[in-house]
Order: sequence, then C-alpha cells, then structure tokens
Amino acid sequence: MTGGGGDREREEAEVLRLYHGEKWPVGTIAAQLGLHHTTVQRVLGQAGVDPKVVAPRPSMVDPFVPFLVEQLGKYPSLRSSRLFGMLKERGYPGGPDHLRRVIGRLRPKKPAEAFQRLRTLPGEQAQVDWAHFGKLAVGRALRPLWAFVMVLSYSRRIFLRFFPSAAMPFFVRGHVEAFADMDGVPRVLLYDNLKSAVVERHGDAIRFHPMLLELSGHYRFEPRPVAVARGNEKGRVERAIRYVREAFFEARTYADLGDLNRQATEWASSAALDRSWVEDRARTVRQAFDDERDVLLGHPDTPFPAHERVEVEVGKTPYARFDLNDYSAPHDRTSRTLVVLADLEQVRIADGNEIVATHVRSRDRGQ
Repeated sequence: MTGGGGDREREEAEVLRLYHGEKWPVGTIAAQLGLHHTTVQRVLGQAGVDPKVVAPRPSMVDPFVPFLVEQLGKYPSLRSSRLFGMLKERGYPGGPDHLRRVIGRLRPKKPAEAFQRLRTLPGEQAQVDWAHFGKLAVGRALRPLWAFVMVLSYSRRIFLRFFPSAAMPFFVRGHVEAFADMDGVPRVLLYDNLKSAVVERHGDAIRFHPMLLELSGHYRFEPRPVAVARGNEKGRVERAIRYVREAFFEARTYADLGDLNRQATEWASSAALDRSWVEDRARTVRQAFDDERDVLLGHPDTPFPAHERVEVEVGKTPYARFDLNDYSAPHDRTSRTLVVLADLEQVRIADGNEIVATHVRSRDRGQ
C-alpha cells in the first residue's frame, strides 16, 4: 500500500471489516478498494487469517480460447453459430449457450460510428424519396397512395405531391413539378437507393435508371445515391416525411386525389413554409428559402415530358385498354397498335405523330 500511515491503517481496517463483517471474498475486496489481491491476502495474513484463494474452475472452453481469439481477430463479425460449428469439428464437447457468452466477451468491440451533422450550401442539394400513405379508393378500384417528397437541404423547403403509384412516370413528374414550384433546380439530388433512381449497385459501381439520367441531363443536376450505411445523409427527407405524416396527413379528409393535392400545395406553401428553420429558430423556412431561391440553377423553358407512354393493341372494337379502363378510339383505327400518352388528368391516344383521341383520365376500373 502507498500513502501515509493513517491511509494505510484505514485501508487495512476496511479490508478486515469487509472480510469479517460482510464476508466478502478476497477478489471482491481487492476490486472494490483498488488493491492487488496479494495485498489483501497479506493484510489478512498479518491479522492471523489464512484466506483460501479459490482457483476458478476450469472451463471446457479454455483449451479453445486461443483459437477463438485468432478467428475473431481475422473475422470480427463471424457469427457465434458458425464458431460453435468450427469448435465442434475440433472436439469441443460443450453446448452453444455458454460458448455464446464467452464469444461475446472475446469479440473485438467495434466503436460506434459518430455521424457528423451535415451542412450544405444554399442551392447545393435536395433529397428525394417516396412515402406510402395507404390506399386510395376510386369507385371500384383500390389504388396505393404514394407521396413524392423533395426537400431542399439548406432551407428545408418541402415539395409534396401525391400519386396513385410509384411508377417511373410519376417519379419524373414529381421532379418536373417540384422544379417548377421552386422556380429552380438544386445542383445535386440525393436518393435513398430507390429503384426509380438506381437500377443496379455493386459497392461504388452504380447504374442509374436511364430516364433519370435523361431528366438530370435536361435539368443539369447531378443524381447521387446515399452512401451505403450512411443514414445521416438522408435524414432531411426522412424528417420531412415524418413531418408530412404528423402535421398534414393525419386525420385529414379529402374528396379525391385532386383535392388531396390541392390541400397539399396550400399546406406546403403556408404552414410548412412558416415553421421555424432548424438552423436558426428566430427565422422561418420561408426566409431561408428566400436566401436560397436566387442560387438555384435555372431550369429550361421547355419542361421534361412527364407522361406515361404505353403501346396498346386495338382489336376489332375501337377501344384502347389502359390502366384498368377502356378508352375509345376512332372506328377507323381498329386492328392496329396505338400509343397512349397519359398524365394525371388526361389520356391521349396517338397514331404515329397524330393525336386521334383525348379523354379525361379515370381512376376507377372497368369504365
């Protein structure tokens, strides 16, 4: 022991009190007082006590510990079940439960990754995602209800539009309408590895959807997927979607998809814009967007075509089947292949470069 005589006497007295009064073993006393176990044994020996240090009972895992340490050093994420199988092949006689606890103590501890809060410059980036909002009943049809959400990373301005599908034409239309609504284009658009954006990915090798590449070329933005296992990179759009669910959609009533989108546009341009800006609570998102608006990229005079294009076979009857419904075509256009061009409100039927029929789009089925 170190220190003055008074300190030494107090430590010796505490060792004796814990041993005789509390019936603590030597190892527990040593750990509690920060002493080596041989020091505790010496104090007890000077007091006429001969404590018996009980050696730990040998474990059937002990002979295999060096092997476990070696394997975990090479393969830190190797599962306990696989290590158990490897030990059984090497003669381990025990069961998996105790071994799992031993492996837990031996496994190298991976330090938790600290995500740094990401900051972006005005006009630099927006984040995009789809969010599912249940079902939309239209007559006899029950369609999925999807929300296209784009949020500017600097100002947190939200663009919100609901669609009856997450198909690629609606994904493109969401972009086109967002750029028009914001009167500009961010330089980078970040996606959470959406199928609409990323067709295939192997590590850093990425194949974007061809239509997204056409869209980005038209508007001059860079499409960029979120890095694998980097949840902090997509946090702004995830928080925006949560905000939409809680502050807009919850308990909301609407007549149809058009009515829902009219309400969404009004909300996004009022309450959502007038909320506090996360970077400075004294300012609003509207004020932050005023700073950002002028540094967004200008968009082309001609918007990117954002309609669905589907080839349809017209049989002996003059009707083109499209999206659960039949749309009439001129009687002289039967028995040929025509093209349906559709947006949210309208269905046009084309024969080559000629539009031969135009209809209001139905969301029902069998009409």
